[in-house]
Amino acid sequence: MLSPKTEGVNPAFAEMDQAVAELTAAKDTWAKTTNAQRITVLSEIKDRLMPVAQDWAETAARKKGIPEGSALVGEEWISGPYTVMSACNGLLQTLSHMEGKTFLNSLKKRQTVGGQTAVRVLPHSIWDHLLLSGVSAEVWMQRGVTPENLAANTASSYDAPVDSRTGKVTLVLGAGNIAAIAPLDVLDKLFNEHHVVILKMNPVNDYLAEFLTAALKPLIDMDALRIVKGGADVGGYLCEHANVDDIHITGSGASHDAIVWGVGEEGIRNKTAGTPKLNKPITSELGAVCPTIVVPGPWTAADLQFQAENIATQKMHNSGFNCVACQMLVLPKNWEKKDKLISTIEKVISGMDPRQPYYPGAADRLAKFEKNADNVVKFDRGPVPACLVGSDTDQSSDMYRNEEVFAPAMTIHEINATDPATYLRAAVKYADDNLYGTLGSNIVIHPKTVQQIGKAQFEEIITELRYGTIAINTWSGLGFLTPACPWGAFPGHTLQDVQSGIGFAHNTYMFDKPERVIVRAPWRPFPRNLLSGDLTLLPKPPWFVTNKKQHKVGMLLTRFQHTPSFLKLPRIFLNALLG
Repeated sequence: MLSPKTEGVNPAFAEMDQAVAELTAAKDTWAKTTNAQRITVLSEIKDRLMPVAQDWAETAARKKGIPEGSALVGEEWISGPYTVMSACNGLLQTLSHMEGKTFLNSLKKRQTVGGQTAVRVLPHSIWDHLLLSGVSAEVWMQRGVTPENLAANTASSYDAPVDSRTGKVTLVLGAGNIAAIAPLDVLDKLFNEHHVVILKMNPVNDYLAEFLTAALKPLIDMDALRIVKGGADVGGYLCEHANVDDIHITGSGASHDAIVWGVGEEGIRNKTAGTPKLNKPITSELGAVCPTIVVPGPWTAADLQFQAENIATQKMHNSGFNCVACQMLVLPKNWEKKDKLISTIEKVISGMDPRQPYYPGAADRLAKFEKNADNVVKFDRGPVPACLVGSDTDQSSDMYRNEEVFAPAMTIHEINATDPATYLRAAVKYADDNLYGTLGSNIVIHPKTVQQIGKAQFEEIITELRYGTIAINTWSGLGFLTPACPWGAFPGHTLQDVQSGIGFAHNTYMFDKPERVIVRAPWRPFPRNLLSGDLTLLPKPPWFVTNKKQHKVGMLLTRFQHTPSFLKLPRIFLNALLG
């Protein structure tokens, strides 16, 4: 890596030096902008995002090999423009009520069975109740945070007088898979921490720079943001730049360690000695071997179908290239519905629109998985590589408990217990003790099984599950798509053992000490749920890979987030029902 110089700089990095210089000159000015000024900026970003949203989603779909006319384009709407628009709305809500932190007043609080303070962030508005009926999200705070001191542990960066704030320059190393990751990380640093940002795009999706430059122009015009492209050499140069104060990376543990400790023998020596090469703070959101725990229960045939689509989504959303993709499917060994569930998942995956694995290195990772995993079964996907499914046994290599595959492959681990509570405790212990990372986990459990275990005991059990986001009857990726939720690993990782990373992003309510997020969704979709007395109105969720109208719903939801209106609801509901 090169060190920056004020004179005689390598011409290849002159653009980087200029960008950092402009940010450095403006960092205190940005830090001192008022809430009213920031509200104006966010409103303008929303207005500039809307005209480029469709081209953004459709370009990303083409680049990722989504077939022409496929409803899977909806993935790019929902995990791109929609989520960024939602983040702007969340920040607008918080900043509009920052005086006295009154934005906290409308959030329901409770104490968990384990004594932690839980704050419900979804549903919050009437729109949440209508569009995400039955979906909820709670943020569990770290111990010591109480309802009484919650305000003191929220948005503390806004406690100091505006004129006394000083800024910093943050390098955000963008991710190559999900479009919203980089802009959400940028907004978090700018608005939650008052830092200006140089965003280095990942070469895999740097085509997004055009759309982000257009949407985030107000920040660029204020010299609060610069967006640059380049490979590892550019990233390395910026990491060591004297005027970059801190770094945030979304990526792999290997990339993180290369930055912190160095590469090759140097990296090994530094890590062994505990002497980081990096001399500045770094936060991170990294991968994991994420589990989905299926709890035995009285599932009907319709339940098996719907939850198979749920699990297939956890694996195959974005063609499997997600840090919170299901990689370890935990099943009850002697459950009579186990084989039917597996075969239904296979049928769902085989019936998806075919798309090639677009992310670099996928073919090699799939080949490695097939070579080393036990009892590999192929879920055929026609003209594209099969989804590989292996078995985790006592004889299996530890590789697939310790390494993120980041491709269409997963492993099945079976637990020999029939009592639901006993089984769930064993599954939680297995995940905590054996699987690498703590980013996201999923539990699929029938409501009657929760009642059988007891709600208090069920909450007690999931308290032991150490993940940053826990999804119950949905996918932990929903926590990512809800920017009000803090997003990151379970607290406690270190530079020496970083696993899924350090710190939280998104977090539009600006909680200082979150521990985890719990997201829940209805067991059955509307209208089938009405037969069981469940009054939620959510049909097949738009993030399901099987939703035939997700491209329409994603577009309509993005437009709704820009300008909410009751007049827009009928089209959304109609397409949602047809999905």
